Amino acid sequence: MKAAVRSGSGGCRISSAADFDDWIAERSAAELTEPWTFVVGTDGVLRLAPRRSEHVACAGGNMVLGAGEISFVREADRWTVGEVSNQSTGYCPDVTSWAAVAHALDDLELGRPSGFTHEMVFRRCPDCQEHNIVREGDFVCVFCGGDLPETWNVDPAV
Repeated sequence: MKAAVRSGSGGCRISSAADFDDWIAERSAAELTEPWTFVVGTDGVLRLAPRRSEHVACAGGNMVLGAGEISFVREADRWTVGEVSNQSTGYCPDVTSWAAVAHALDDLELGRPSGFTHEMVFRRCPDCQEHNIVREGDFVCVFCGGDLPETWNVDPAV
């Protein structure tokens, strides 16, 4: 997947509250009705791209501290995070990536929830090596029926 990322591609880098204000001012009302693809780079900075963008492309093919989908809502006189998840099949981030996501959002002075509003639990099957989404606490591989580990074990796709 990393090889498919074009040089110079990637999400919009949002490193300050002013950057976010400029970015969101350029969005149409229709664009803001849908979530956005996001990553938090190893530099701790948020990057945003349209929802149907691949997370690996949003990150420019680089490693990340967090990834998922995010939406923004206007509350009183400020923007806040409406919903945020770690839903990224490119990176399959653990739920513990929330700390990096929260820090990046705090740097932008955005109101945010206390954790992911929608958590995805990803595991790689040690038997068949397929990536799985664990549903309802059932740590069984949907591909081969093997047991999935309780702890996160997914290597990023890059």
